Amino acid sequence: MRNRIADMRERADAIVARRPSPSGLVIPEVDAMGRMRDLYLAPGTCARFDNRELADEIVIAIAESARDARRQYEIAMNNPDNLPRPLAEIMREWQAGPASDRQPPNFGKAGE
Repeated sequence: MRNRIADMRERADAIVARRPSPSGLVIPEVDAMGRMRDLYLAPGTCARFDNRELADEIVIAIAESARDARRQYEIAMNNPDNLPRPLAEIMREWQAGPASDRQPPNFGKAGE
């Protein structure tokens, strides 16, 4: 179970979204939790916009990047390939195996 949780955390930590502002001059980097990790401003961006316009560009780009990161997170966490196999399926396979080789299935317990 700890391994699965660690794998899920690693997948979540790897998610990063970089969506540009409407002008394309501002690009934030946002993680899956919606935290801004970095912000790129193209050369001349501050001179091109007044304070309010620049703030709008930054906020819009951050919001779009956060939406994209959330979408990536939902896709990564709900991917059927990442879900554990149902216990009933594991038991059916175990019971269908030869009786001489039957050992209880290992469900990831430490020390087994």
